[in-house]
Amino acid sequence: MNSTPFIAVEGPIGVGKTSLAKAISEHYQFELLKEIVEENPFLGKFYDDIEGWSFQTEMFFLCNRYKQLEDIQNEYLSKQIPVVADYHIFKNRIFASRTLKGQHYGKYMQIFDILTEDMPVPNMIIYLNASLETLLKRVKQRGRFVEQNMDPAYLKQLSIDYDTFMKAFQKQHPEIPVLSFNGDEIDFVANESDKEMIFAQIEAVMKKGELAR
Repeated sequence: MNSTPFIAVEGPIGVGKTSLAKAISEHYQFELLKEIVEENPFLGKFYDDIEGWSFQTEMFFLCNRYKQLEDIQNEYLSKQIPVVADYHIFKNRIFASRTLKGQHYGKYMQIFDILTEDMPVPNMIIYLNASLETLLKRVKQRGRFVEQNMDPAYLKQLSIDYDTFMKAFQKQHPEIPVLSFNGDEIDFVANESDKEMIFAQIEAVMKKGELAR
């Protein structure tokens, strides 16, 4: 495993991925990689009509995340500069498996496999999840216009899909430590003690895995 820290923070929409990734970046002076969301020109249409706009939406995300990870590898990880990201590219598989059907899904996965074959892999994942009530509250609080028409049923199913995927991921990749936190039980934005608890667990993993600081 690469000794340079590459941490990915993951979880469903609204759970606090970017807030935690920023906190980690500031605390450890890691480079911060943020996913492109609102720049996706299809996203608003997607939330209005998932079936009609899913392929365009997912392909935009995949191509942009591929380019971001390629740049991160060349500009930072190859130079042993630590990185924390507010996503892992595996999330594309979670969303695509729910929104794409038939030939669209098959073609998408072919492209996904080609693009991600040589992508850098995080050596630590932080997984956040929370109840639908908490997720909806946080989505409303951050006020992204493109998310205002999101169907709560879609968000609920996405949360279930994340849990299912993460359980399978941990079995398939035991070499990658996963730290899981329940957003209903902690608030690392409002409570410094919760944030310090997360940092302590991160440091324990970095020490155990001999990751460079």
